[in-house]
Amino acid sequence: MTTIFTILFVQALLGAFDNLWHHELEAKLPQRSSARRELALHAARELIYGTLFIGLAWFEWHGAWAALLGALLLAEVGITLADFLEEDRTRRLPPFERALHTVLAVGYGVFLATFAPIQWDWAQSASALAPVAYGAVSWLFSLFGLVVMAWGLRNAAAVRQLSRRDPPQTRAAIQAPLPSVPPTVLVTGATGFVGSALVDDLLRDGHRVIVLTRDRLLARSLWNRSVWAVDTLADIPSETRIDAVVNLAGARVLGLPWTQRKRHELLASRVDVTAAVIALMRRLQQRPAVMVSASAVGYYGAVEPARYGEPLDENAPPQPGQFQSDLCVAIEHEARRAEALGVRVVRLRLGVVLGRGGGAYPALALAARCGLGAVLGGGRQPMPWIHLADAVGLIRFAMAHRKLAGPLNAVAPQVCTQAEFTRASAASFHRHAWLHAPAAPMRWLMGEMSDLLLRGQPVVPRVALAGGYRFQHGELLQACASLAGSQAHGRPGVPASV
Repeated sequence: MTTIFTILFVQALLGAFDNLWHHELEAKLPQRSSARRELALHAARELIYGTLFIGLAWFEWHGAWAALLGALLLAEVGITLADFLEEDRTRRLPPFERALHTVLAVGYGVFLATFAPIQWDWAQSASALAPVAYGAVSWLFSLFGLVVMAWGLRNAAAVRQLSRRDPPQTRAAIQAPLPSVPPTVLVTGATGFVGSALVDDLLRDGHRVIVLTRDRLLARSLWNRSVWAVDTLADIPSETRIDAVVNLAGARVLGLPWTQRKRHELLASRVDVTAAVIALMRRLQQRPAVMVSASAVGYYGAVEPARYGEPLDENAPPQPGQFQSDLCVAIEHEARRAEALGVRVVRLRLGVVLGRGGGAYPALALAARCGLGAVLGGGRQPMPWIHLADAVGLIRFAMAHRKLAGPLNAVAPQVCTQAEFTRASAASFHRHAWLHAPAAPMRWLMGEMSDLLLRGQPVVPRVALAGGYRFQHGELLQACASLAGSQAHGRPGVPASV
């Protein structure tokens, strides 16, 4: 059995990496409604692997039990084939993930070929689960089995949650009195967290939507043929009528350390797409009336603690030399080129967007639910936040109001500290925030990127409030309770107002 356990050990390590890196961090499958079927297949496979790990660690499967084991092994083959078909239907796999899946499939084939003679011998015996023990190996694979089965149950729970999710509850953002939005909208970054919510909202109102995406398969799985999906703006003919553009494209800022290569990726993923949008506008026979281009509150840089009490509105200056500020300045500079074409440009400076469908909230909510919510550093740093419903609402507001141009802070009116947010999130799950993460290790591990977590900006939405926008989720406790599905302070929850 040494060879068998060696093969399974390698499969376990590769499978764990695939789950954590590709399925969780890259594809974010548990947060995507279109991934329900793939997650269900993963859950079934993980439950089989968990049974296999624990069952082989402590028992020999004789007689009819060997037949049952064989059925489980063949079921895993069927699940893998179905998973390959589902992945090809719903998303474009990066080369490394596709290669890793191939290695895992080959490894499983090697396991079946190696295990077949042992299983055949077991099948000739009288039916019984014969206890065995392999010392530390048995305990190690028991641990593997429990972890894999727990992961499978977690994926099954995610499938159930995604199936029960009511999209309008988390994504409906428009207030009834808003003027009508232009009928044809081009959205870049449409398959992202905010982008997909916006597209859903526009489609519900009957608008024609064109989406720019690197993954047309994903767009098709999200919206079928309800949108026109392109992977290059060159595919859009010059006679196409586009009334509004919403530019949300960009690689994730918080994640891997800001190496020189990562900084270039963050800049290029935003500026290059914005430049391509401007080029499209130049060749269109009829130019759009408005472009809403996403930036971030990082425009204002990392504020010194002495200035935490000074609110920052849209007139506050950037902080040259700080990467997050320089990045936002470059994005907005490129977007403003559309003004020379007669296009009204709104530069949307987003705070931390909170929603159950993606972004930072799911991980923060999981930590809060488990009692692991932590105050970061001193906890006094301002945390500019906005509910997903209001993020989409402000985009629609910016498109619809013809007098609105220039910077627009997309943050809730209630300024809070990181410690206050952590406590409010924990309270929404009837928990307390006991933990504290010191600043020094975070700065050592994350470098300048740690400023996103340890030094905030006291940003206020002056332009939005002056323009008459009414926030649906302007108070922190109410927003956290709405996202958690329960009221804070132990009272039953009520639906979010729409």
